Amino acid sequence: MSFSSDVLSQLSNAISARAEAAKNVVVAVRLGEGRHLTGLVWQSGVVVVSEQALPRGDEFELVAPGGSTVAAQFAGRDASTNIAILKTTDSIPAPAFAAAEAHIGALALAIGADGEGGASVRLGTVNLVGGEWHSRRGGLIDRRIVLDIGLAHREEGGPVFDAAGGCLGMSTFGPRGHVIVIPHATLTRVVPQLIKDGHVARGWLGVALQAVAVPDALRENADQTGGMMVMSVVEGGPAAQAGIVAGDIILSVDGISAHRVRKIARYFGGDSIGRKADVRLIRGGAVITVQTTIAERRAA
Repeated sequence: MSFSSDVLSQLSNAISARAEAAKNVVVAVRLGEGRHLTGLVWQSGVVVVSEQALPRGDEFELVAPGGSTVAAQFAGRDASTNIAILKTTDSIPAPAFAAAEAHIGALALAIGADGEGGASVRLGTVNLVGGEWHSRRGGLIDRRIVLDIGLAHREEGGPVFDAAGGCLGMSTFGPRGHVIVIPHATLTRVVPQLIKDGHVARGWLGVALQAVAVPDALRENADQTGGMMVMSVVEGGPAAQAGIVAGDIILSVDGISAHRVRKIARYFGGDSIGRKADVRLIRGGAVITVQTTIAERRAA
Protein backbone atom coordinates (compact mmCIF):
# COMPACT_ATOMS: atom_id res chain seq x y z
CA MET A 1 0.00 0.00 0.00
CA SER A 2 2.82 2.34 0.84
CA PHE A 3 4.48 1.51 -2.50
CA SER A 4 1.28 2.36 -4.41
CA SER A 5 0.80 5.63 -2.59
CA ASP A 6 4.46 6.51 -3.18
CA VAL A 7 4.10 5.92 -6.94
CA LEU A 8 0.94 8.03 -7.04
CA SER A 9 2.67 10.78 -5.08
CA GLN A 10 5.55 10.76 -7.53
CA LEU A 11 3.15 10.98 -10.47
CA SER A 12 1.22 13.78 -8.80
CA ASN A 13 4.38 15.73 -8.04
CA ALA A 14 5.66 15.26 -11.58
CA ILE A 15 2.42 16.57 -13.10
CA SER A 16 2.47 19.52 -10.71
CA ALA A 17 6.06 20.30 -11.68
CA ARG A 18 5.21 20.16 -15.40
CA ALA A 19 2.26 22.47 -14.85
CA GLU A 20 4.39 24.91 -12.88
CA ALA A 21 6.99 25.00 -15.65
CA ALA A 22 4.32 25.47 -18.31
CA LYS A 23 2.45 28.39 -16.76
CA ASN A 24 4.88 30.90 -18.25
CA VAL A 25 3.96 29.71 -21.75
CA VAL A 26 0.35 30.92 -21.68
CA VAL A 27 -1.41 34.29 -21.66
CA ALA A 28 -5.08 35.18 -21.36
CA VAL A 29 -6.62 37.11 -24.25
CA ARG A 30 -9.40 39.24 -22.76
CA LEU A 31 -12.66 39.20 -24.69
CA GLY A 32 -14.79 41.40 -22.42
CA GLU A 33 -17.55 40.61 -19.91
CA GLY A 34 -15.10 38.57 -17.86
CA ARG A 35 -14.38 36.16 -20.69
CA HIS A 36 -11.01 35.19 -22.12
CA LEU A 37 -9.30 32.65 -24.29
CA THR A 38 -5.82 31.20 -24.02
CA GLY A 39 -2.81 32.17 -26.08
CA LEU A 40 0.49 30.37 -26.48
CA VAL A 41 3.69 32.45 -26.25
CA TRP A 42 5.36 31.15 -29.40
CA GLN A 43 8.32 33.50 -29.49
CA SER A 44 9.20 36.84 -27.96
CA GLY A 45 6.50 39.27 -29.06
CA VAL A 46 4.36 36.66 -30.84
CA VAL A 47 1.35 34.86 -29.33
CA VAL A 48 -0.46 32.03 -31.12
CA VAL A 49 -4.20 31.56 -30.58
CA SER A 50 -7.01 29.43 -31.98
CA GLU A 51 -8.30 31.25 -35.07
CA GLN A 52 -11.85 29.97 -34.66
CA ALA A 53 -12.00 31.33 -31.11
CA LEU A 54 -10.49 34.76 -31.82
CA PRO A 55 -13.08 37.46 -32.60
CA ARG A 56 -12.46 40.04 -35.32
CA GLY A 57 -10.54 43.03 -34.08
CA ASP A 58 -7.26 44.91 -34.30
CA GLU A 59 -6.44 45.54 -30.65
CA PHE A 60 -6.44 43.08 -27.76
CA GLU A 61 -5.43 43.11 -24.12
CA LEU A 62 -3.44 40.20 -22.75
CA VAL A 63 -2.85 39.07 -19.20
CA ALA A 64 0.77 37.94 -19.13
CA PRO A 65 2.25 35.35 -16.75
CA GLY A 66 2.30 36.90 -13.30
CA GLY A 67 -0.74 39.13 -13.92
CA SER A 68 0.57 42.19 -15.77
CA THR A 69 -1.44 43.43 -18.75
CA VAL A 70 0.09 43.79 -22.20
CA ALA A 71 -1.37 45.35 -25.34
CA ALA A 72 -1.35 43.29 -28.53
CA GLN A 73 -2.27 43.81 -32.16
CA PHE A 74 -3.85 41.33 -34.51
CA ALA A 75 -1.18 40.24 -36.99
CA GLY A 76 -2.64 37.42 -39.08
CA ARG A 77 -4.92 34.43 -39.28
CA ASP A 78 -5.35 31.27 -41.33
CA ALA A 79 -8.78 29.68 -40.96
CA SER A 80 -7.70 26.60 -42.93
CA THR A 81 -5.28 25.52 -40.17
CA ASN A 82 -7.07 27.32 -37.31
CA ILE A 83 -4.03 29.41 -36.43
CA ALA A 84 -3.97 33.14 -35.66
CA ILE A 85 -1.25 35.33 -34.23
CA LEU A 86 -1.06 38.48 -32.11
CA LYS A 87 1.99 40.70 -31.75
CA THR A 88 2.62 42.26 -28.35
CA THR A 89 3.80 45.84 -27.84
CA ASP A 90 5.82 44.78 -24.77
CA SER A 91 7.84 41.64 -25.22
CA ILE A 92 6.79 38.59 -23.20
CA PRO A 93 9.69 36.19 -22.62
CA ALA A 94 9.21 32.95 -24.55
CA PRO A 95 10.22 29.88 -22.54
CA ALA A 96 12.09 27.27 -24.55
CA PHE A 97 10.26 24.01 -25.21
CA ALA A 98 11.02 21.13 -27.54
CA ALA A 99 8.64 19.56 -30.03
CA ALA A 100 7.29 16.11 -29.19
CA GLU A 101 5.66 13.26 -31.09
CA ALA A 102 2.24 12.02 -30.01
CA HIS A 103 1.76 8.35 -29.06
CA ILE A 104 -1.55 6.59 -28.49
CA GLY A 105 -2.29 6.08 -24.80
CA ALA A 106 0.38 8.52 -23.62
CA LEU A 107 -0.43 11.11 -20.98
CA ALA A 108 -1.11 14.64 -22.22
CA LEU A 109 -1.34 17.91 -20.29
CA ALA A 110 -3.41 20.72 -21.81
CA ILE A 111 -2.49 24.07 -20.29
CA GLY A 112 -4.90 26.99 -20.21
CA ALA A 113 -4.74 30.55 -18.89
CA ASP A 114 -6.77 31.26 -15.75
CA GLY A 115 -7.29 34.93 -16.69
CA GLU A 116 -5.26 36.30 -13.78
CA GLY A 117 -1.72 35.48 -14.85
CA GLY A 118 -1.75 31.86 -13.80
CA ALA A 119 -2.55 28.58 -15.50
CA SER A 120 -5.10 25.79 -15.45
CA VAL A 121 -4.23 22.18 -16.25
CA ARG A 122 -6.17 19.31 -17.82
CA LEU A 123 -4.80 15.78 -17.69
CA GLY A 124 -5.82 13.11 -20.18
CA THR A 125 -4.49 10.70 -22.74
CA VAL A 126 -3.79 10.72 -26.46
CA ASN A 127 -6.79 8.91 -27.89
CA LEU A 128 -5.84 8.75 -31.56
CA VAL A 129 -2.81 9.50 -33.72
CA GLY A 130 -3.01 9.48 -37.51
CA GLY A 131 -1.27 10.86 -40.55
CA GLU A 132 -1.62 14.25 -42.16
CA TRP A 133 -5.10 15.45 -43.06
CA HIS A 134 -6.89 18.40 -44.60
CA SER A 135 -9.44 20.56 -42.82
CA ARG A 136 -12.77 21.43 -44.40
CA ARG A 137 -11.16 24.66 -45.60
CA GLY A 138 -8.33 22.78 -47.28
CA GLY A 139 -5.54 23.46 -44.77
CA LEU A 140 -2.89 20.77 -44.31
CA ILE A 141 -2.60 19.54 -40.72
CA ASP A 142 0.58 17.50 -40.26
CA ARG A 143 -0.80 14.88 -37.85
CA ARG A 144 -4.24 13.85 -36.63
CA ILE A 145 -4.03 13.99 -32.84
CA VAL A 146 -7.21 13.50 -30.80
CA LEU A 147 -7.18 13.79 -27.00
CA ASP A 148 -9.36 12.04 -24.45
CA ILE A 149 -9.65 15.11 -22.29
CA GLY A 150 -12.15 17.73 -21.14
CA LEU A 151 -11.44 21.32 -22.12
CA ALA A 152 -13.18 24.60 -21.26
CA HIS A 153 -13.64 27.11 -24.07
CA ARG A 154 -11.42 29.60 -22.22
CA GLU A 155 -8.59 27.04 -22.34
CA GLU A 156 -8.74 26.54 -26.11
CA GLY A 157 -5.53 27.64 -27.82
CA GLY A 158 -3.16 26.61 -25.05
CA PRO A 159 -0.18 24.28 -25.42
CA VAL A 160 -0.40 20.52 -25.00
CA PHE A 161 2.61 18.77 -23.46
CA ASP A 162 3.57 15.14 -23.13
CA ALA A 163 4.76 13.61 -19.85
CA ALA A 164 8.38 14.49 -20.63
CA GLY A 165 7.55 18.17 -21.15
CA GLY A 166 7.71 18.15 -24.95
CA CYS A 167 5.14 20.21 -26.83
CA LEU A 168 2.65 18.31 -28.98
CA GLY A 169 1.06 21.51 -30.28
CA MET A 170 -1.95 23.74 -29.62
CA SER A 171 -5.30 22.56 -28.27
CA THR A 172 -8.53 23.31 -30.10
CA PHE A 173 -11.99 21.92 -30.72
CA GLY A 174 -12.29 19.81 -33.84
CA PRO A 175 -15.09 17.99 -35.64
CA ARG A 176 -17.97 16.81 -33.41
CA GLY A 177 -16.54 18.74 -30.47
CA HIS A 178 -13.52 16.50 -29.97
CA VAL A 179 -10.45 18.10 -28.44
CA ILE A 180 -7.68 17.90 -31.02
CA VAL A 181 -4.16 19.20 -31.34
CA ILE A 182 -2.82 21.46 -34.07
CA PRO A 183 0.63 19.85 -34.19
CA HIS A 184 3.85 21.65 -33.38
CA ALA A 185 5.01 20.94 -36.95
CA THR A 186 1.97 22.75 -38.37
CA LEU A 187 2.57 25.75 -36.12
CA THR A 188 6.23 25.80 -37.14
CA ARG A 189 5.23 25.85 -40.81
CA VAL A 190 2.34 28.34 -40.68
CA VAL A 191 3.33 30.91 -38.03
CA PRO A 192 6.31 32.33 -40.01
CA GLN A 193 4.01 32.87 -43.02
CA LEU A 194 1.53 34.74 -40.83
CA ILE A 195 4.29 36.86 -39.30
CA LYS A 196 5.54 37.75 -42.78
CA ASP A 197 2.31 38.20 -44.75
CA GLY A 198 -0.58 38.09 -42.27
CA HIS A 199 -2.19 35.24 -44.18
CA VAL A 200 -1.41 31.95 -45.93
CA ALA A 201 -1.73 32.10 -49.70
CA ARG A 202 -4.40 29.80 -51.12
CA GLY A 203 -5.94 29.38 -54.53
CA TRP A 204 -9.38 30.82 -55.28
CA LEU A 205 -12.11 30.48 -57.89
CA GLY A 206 -14.43 33.18 -56.58
CA VAL A 207 -17.59 31.11 -56.13
CA ALA A 208 -19.88 30.02 -53.33
CA LEU A 209 -20.74 26.34 -53.63
CA GLN A 210 -23.39 23.96 -52.31
CA ALA A 211 -23.24 20.18 -52.58
CA VAL A 212 -26.04 18.79 -54.76
CA ALA A 213 -27.03 15.53 -56.45
CA VAL A 214 -26.55 15.29 -60.20
CA PRO A 215 -29.98 14.96 -61.91
CA ASP A 216 -30.79 11.33 -62.74
CA ALA A 217 -31.02 12.02 -66.48
CA LEU A 218 -27.44 13.37 -66.51
CA ARG A 219 -25.66 10.89 -64.26
CA GLU A 220 -24.51 8.59 -67.04
CA ASN A 221 -23.05 11.47 -69.03
CA ALA A 222 -21.59 13.14 -65.95
CA ASP A 223 -20.19 9.82 -64.70
CA GLN A 224 -20.84 10.77 -61.07
CA THR A 225 -23.78 11.19 -58.73
CA GLY A 226 -22.90 14.47 -57.01
CA GLY A 227 -21.29 17.83 -57.59
CA MET A 228 -21.17 21.43 -56.36
CA MET A 229 -23.79 23.94 -57.46
CA VAL A 230 -22.55 27.49 -57.97
CA MET A 231 -24.70 29.64 -55.68
CA SER A 232 -22.96 32.95 -56.43
CA VAL A 233 -20.01 34.26 -58.42
CA VAL A 234 -17.65 37.03 -57.33
CA GLU A 235 -17.54 39.80 -59.92
CA GLY A 236 -14.15 39.91 -61.63
CA GLY A 237 -13.00 36.64 -60.04
CA PRO A 238 -11.49 33.70 -61.92
CA ALA A 239 -14.83 31.89 -62.30
CA ALA A 240 -16.59 35.01 -63.59
CA GLN A 241 -13.82 35.58 -66.12
CA ALA A 242 -14.22 31.98 -67.32
CA GLY A 243 -17.95 32.48 -67.83
CA ILE A 244 -19.10 30.33 -64.92
CA VAL A 245 -22.53 31.46 -63.67
CA ALA A 246 -24.84 30.80 -60.74
CA GLY A 247 -26.75 27.56 -61.29
CA ASP A 248 -23.87 25.71 -62.93
CA ILE A 249 -23.03 22.39 -61.27
CA ILE A 250 -19.28 21.86 -61.04
CA LEU A 251 -18.33 18.20 -61.49
CA SER A 252 -14.55 18.40 -61.36
CA VAL A 253 -11.54 20.71 -61.39
CA ASP A 254 -8.57 19.36 -63.36
CA GLY A 255 -10.04 15.88 -63.09
CA ILE A 256 -10.50 16.07 -59.31
CA SER A 257 -14.09 15.25 -58.44
CA ALA A 258 -16.00 18.05 -56.76
CA HIS A 259 -18.31 15.55 -55.05
CA ARG A 260 -16.83 16.35 -51.63
CA VAL A 261 -15.96 19.84 -50.37
CA ARG A 262 -12.87 18.73 -48.45
CA LYS A 263 -11.46 16.78 -51.38
CA ILE A 264 -11.73 19.67 -53.82
CA ALA A 265 -10.47 22.16 -51.21
CA ARG A 266 -7.14 20.32 -51.10
CA TYR A 267 -6.53 21.33 -54.71
CA PHE A 268 -6.44 25.03 -53.90
CA GLY A 269 -3.15 25.19 -52.03
CA GLY A 270 -0.63 27.97 -52.47
CA ASP A 271 0.97 26.11 -55.39
CA SER A 272 -2.31 26.28 -57.35
CA ILE A 273 -2.13 30.09 -57.77
CA GLY A 274 -1.61 30.99 -61.42
CA ARG A 275 -2.40 27.46 -62.61
CA LYS A 276 -4.77 26.99 -65.53
CA ALA A 277 -7.54 24.56 -64.61
CA ASP A 278 -10.20 22.78 -66.62
CA VAL A 279 -13.57 23.00 -64.87
CA ARG A 280 -16.08 20.36 -65.96
CA LEU A 281 -19.66 21.36 -65.23
CA ILE A 282 -23.32 20.93 -66.05
CA ARG A 283 -25.18 23.83 -67.63
CA GLY A 284 -28.62 23.74 -69.19
CA GLY A 285 -28.71 19.94 -69.26
CA ALA A 286 -25.32 19.60 -71.00
CA VAL A 287 -21.89 18.65 -69.65
CA ILE A 288 -19.27 21.18 -70.78
CA THR A 289 -15.70 22.14 -69.86
CA VAL A 290 -14.38 25.67 -69.38
CA GLN A 291 -10.86 26.81 -68.52
CA THR A 292 -9.97 29.25 -65.80
CA THR A 293 -6.83 30.52 -64.08
CA ILE A 294 -6.64 30.07 -60.31
CA ALA A 295 -6.05 33.35 -58.44
CA GLU A 296 -4.91 34.04 -54.91
CA ARG A 297 -7.74 34.14 -52.38
CA ARG A 298 -8.66 37.69 -51.48
CA ALA A 299 -8.13 38.81 -47.90
CA ALA A 300 -11.24 38.42 -45.76
